[in-house]
Amino acid sequence: MSKSWKIFFGSCSLIFLLFGYWQINDPDPQLWVPVYLIASITSGFAFFGRFNVNILVTLTFIYLVGAIFFWPDNIFGWIGQEWQQKDLSMKTNAMEINREFFGLVISAIVFAMEAIKGRSQKL
Repeated sequence: MSKSWKIFFGSCSLIFLLFGYWQINDPDPQLWVPVYLIASITSGFAFFGRFNVNILVTLTFIYLVGAIFFWPDNIFGWIGQEWQQKDLSMKTNAMEINREFFGLVISAIVFAMEAIKGRSQKL
């Protein structure tokens, strides 16, 4: 595996750890901390060249279904609120739903990239 992929997966692992840490003060950390820890662990395995494609594909679909469940009502309004607020505090429930949606989508995209990279290594 190339050095750039290792850097990408290692960075994702650290970022997901940070996301998990930020979720500790969330209203429902028992759900969101494991969500990001799973993403961090799979990225860590990918960093070391270990891929379980079946698990990664399954996680991709699970996280995408979860993202559909948290589909935001107004994405562009949320982005405007975040820019105006200029901090990470949650002012509305819609902000929390939008952040959870995007967290799941980002995780699913990384899982898919890991699955594709793992599949290409096996071929």
